[in-house]
Amino acid sequence: MNNLLLSITWNVDPVAFSAGPISVRWYGLFFALGFLLAVYMLGKMFKAEKCPDDWADKTFLYIILGVVIGARLAHVIFYDWAYYKDHLLEILMIWHGGLASHGGVLGGIIAMIYLSKKVMKKPLLWLGDRVFAVAGITATLIRLGNLMNSEIYGHETTLPWAVKFLRNYPSIPEELIPACHPTQIYEALAYFCMFLFMMFLYWKKDFGKKYTGMLFGIGFLWVFVFRFFIEFIKNDQSDFEADMILNMGQLLSIPFIIYGIYLVIKAVRDKKVCN
Repeated sequence: MNNLLLSITWNVDPVAFSAGPISVRWYGLFFALGFLLAVYMLGKMFKAEKCPDDWADKTFLYIILGVVIGARLAHVIFYDWAYYKDHLLEILMIWHGGLASHGGVLGGIIAMIYLSKKVMKKPLLWLGDRVFAVAGITATLIRLGNLMNSEIYGHETTLPWAVKFLRNYPSIPEELIPACHPTQIYEALAYFCMFLFMMFLYWKKDFGKKYTGMLFGIGFLWVFVFRFFIEFIKNDQSDFEADMILNMGQLLSIPFIIYGIYLVIKAVRDKKVCN
């Protein structure tokens, strides 16, 4: 039975459909769906708090721009600068792939700083609490998009749910293809659990009002602590990471973890001061 389970294979076409010369990929569909669901739920939150009707749409516009630009630049700078320094125009070709989640988060934060100061006139932590409360659903769908692309999976394993990603071994017999950790699914499950937990804290425990910055901090810790440890079983994204004790994804996660700890401590401290 174990050998049968180890024969799980994955060979989904990353292109969802084509219309003439235009091809739409599953990754792009999941990416867009993730943001649309997040902005819909963010709109519900803003409405419940009697915020202006256009805040959710403006948040969606600025954050998606920040996330895409930040994720692209982070990939170029931290993972593949050796190539892009000689092909600068290709930096703009995001449809060829290459987005780094750490840069996406940083780009989103920069967008939130602008929104909080220029649009909402509210503290960054107020907006961060609400954006991170819904961000888990976006992260979940992005990782499912990675699954559809047969990318960022893990090391070879004999666990019964190991997966053979056939698309990456077109000239190798199936029986010789390694069965690997489906780390995209691990991350998707972790982020979906975060989403459910954050929704519970916001709607049932009123954390958005009781602890300013708490949801923001929990989001950083949940995402980047999990990301730090999952990297130990995930294949390196670039060759230069092979000899590193901690890979680039782990090194980039550390500042976000520290910031998350700071935000949680600050939220608890400020609540005690207010009481």
